[in-house]
Amino acid sequence: MTLAHQAAPPLQLAVNVLDAQSLLAAFGTIGVAVVLFAETGLLIGFFLPGDSLLFTAGLLCAGGSGTVQGHLSLRWVLVAAAVGALTGAQTGYLLGRRAGPALLARTESRRITEGAERAADILARYGHAKAIVLARFLPVVRTVLNPIAGALAVPARTFALWQVVGGLVWTVGLVLAGYALGASVPDVDRYLLPIIALIVVVSLVPVAVEVLRARRTRGPGAGGA
Repeated sequence: MTLAHQAAPPLQLAVNVLDAQSLLAAFGTIGVAVVLFAETGLLIGFFLPGDSLLFTAGLLCAGGSGTVQGHLSLRWVLVAAAVGALTGAQTGYLLGRRAGPALLARTESRRITEGAERAADILARYGHAKAIVLARFLPVVRTVLNPIAGALAVPARTFALWQVVGGLVWTVGLVLAGYALGASVPDVDRYLLPIIALIVVVSLVPVAVEVLRARRTRGPGAGGA
């Protein structure tokens, strides 16, 4: 009795919501759906690791280790990711349609405010279809563009069509990319932390490009003034 008790592993209660592997180990496939729904449908989910979660889930489907091994099925991860991302975006749109600008005015987060400004700029610059698809690949922007689209009265059918297209390309693309890497590289989970770090960096590249482009656009006007 004593030996069995001593051999029992300690119960892990803490979950790091910023760590994709921790989320997957704790909640498995259902965690993918919940996290993506919160990130794309609720303003409070802007900090969640959508990109790295999708890629890591696909990678671990191919060859997970530890508590995640055998926990994830590629088929169900794809379904959970699509359901979470699509229903989340549609929920965000409906919230924006009903609450309007007041929904964003209540937040005190600088990141959400800046993300809302970028989202409105992307909608104006690229048009509804391209902006809705592009936003899926921009952290924070993919959280705030959906309520912004609702508040700006983007046609419901247009939003629904292109958020489905963008959501499927984003979720299926990243999950399958992770799966392909996990299936082709032996013991790839040993390099999981560097890979996740790389995914985070890559996901920030579009944001950096947009910031630099905006600064260059404002530069001549500011100088002329």
